[in-house]
Amino acid sequence: MPLRSDWSEEHCPIRRSLDVLGDPWVLLIIRDVLHGRGRFDALRDNLRISEAVLSRRLRSMVTAGLLVRVDYPDGARTRQGYAATEAAAELLPVLQQLAIWGERHTVMPATGAHMAMVHVTCGEETTQGQVCSSCGQVLVPEEMIWVKPWKNARDRLQPAGTLA
Repeated sequence: MPLRSDWSEEHCPIRRSLDVLGDPWVLLIIRDVLHGRGRFDALRDNLRISEAVLSRRLRSMVTAGLLVRVDYPDGARTRQGYAATEAAAELLPVLQQLAIWGERHTVMPATGAHMAMVHVTCGEETTQGQVCSSCGQVLVPEEMIWVKPWKNARDRLQPAGTLA
């Protein structure tokens, strides 16, 4: 018996979207790929996900058109990693809005700190997911930095089709 229904043929676009994006690992993998962690080992280690689960999710995300395989050199050999497609990059407002919602409506751990999403073009933090709340420009991955104080990190997002 399947764990959930197949909604790929539904008229409702929300159901069809959830058919592709409804697994929480999918959005977390897209987040990591947009942050330049498109290599299998980097995804596995950062997400703390089993190799079997990650392999299945990556295959389904390539089939769904969210990721593409990209060759990269690893010493004397060539390996394959994953890069976001335009379809995945268009999920940036969803990811940013989830982060904003999480900051507003969930309890931050005692060791946590505010995650700022900085629009590189104007240099200001945005408080909206799709359009910069400071300058009004549409936000795209390559113009965003996510500042994560708990990791002491400033992660510049990657444009669609690239592997950092």
